[in-house]
Amino acid sequence: MLYKTRGIVFRYVKYGDTSIIVTIFTDQFGLQAYLVNGVRSRSGRGMISLYQPLTLLDLVVYHRENANLLRIKEAKCLHAYQHIHQDIRKTTIALFLHEILNKAVKDQSNTESIFDFLMRSFISLDQLEGIENFHLQFLIQLSRHLGFGAHETREVLEGSTSPDEEAALRQLLDTGFESPPDIPYSMRKHLLDQLLSFYYRHIEGMPQIRSIDVLKEILR
Repeated sequence: MLYKTRGIVFRYVKYGDTSIIVTIFTDQFGLQAYLVNGVRSRSGRGMISLYQPLTLLDLVVYHRENANLLRIKEAKCLHAYQHIHQDIRKTTIALFLHEILNKAVKDQSNTESIFDFLMRSFISLDQLEGIENFHLQFLIQLSRHLGFGAHETREVLEGSTSPDEEAALRQLLDTGFESPPDIPYSMRKHLLDQLLSFYYRHIEGMPQIRSIDVLKEILR
């Protein structure tokens, strides 16, 4: 049957000479894999841009329960990013968050709320100016949508921490993207390590995040 749904592209792999298999998180069905024919052919090259990671899509899809591979009837861009690909800081944050999503988000029951959060988050990243703490606030809010926190500082912090660091984390827990607290670089770096450790404790078998060093360097 055909269904309308919204989606955000997680990744794609080449298939055959001209096709791809694209993994999309949809608001109706969660993570789904779709075979898209011809987008790597000479005549279909313009269409491949729709399936770049983190692209927000309006879709009409064929859906069948328990099918491993489905098809897309119609796809169009839901929101065209204006700044993410032109601002090195935003590009680096987006690449880091893209890696997080691919390693942390699996089958979920609350798919519509997760999609709405992801759409709002990446539109905010595209539009906002003060983004130094964006990745920290994103990790906190995503953990809540995935069902394991974080709501209290003691859930996240391990080892010896200063009162200033605990106060900074409390601000991050209590604020949204539009109200970023002022946190020094060294503290942001340590809080990022703490938040990633928090993810590793709650998501069994989650691989190490490889883009963290680049992120720390760019957001100095």
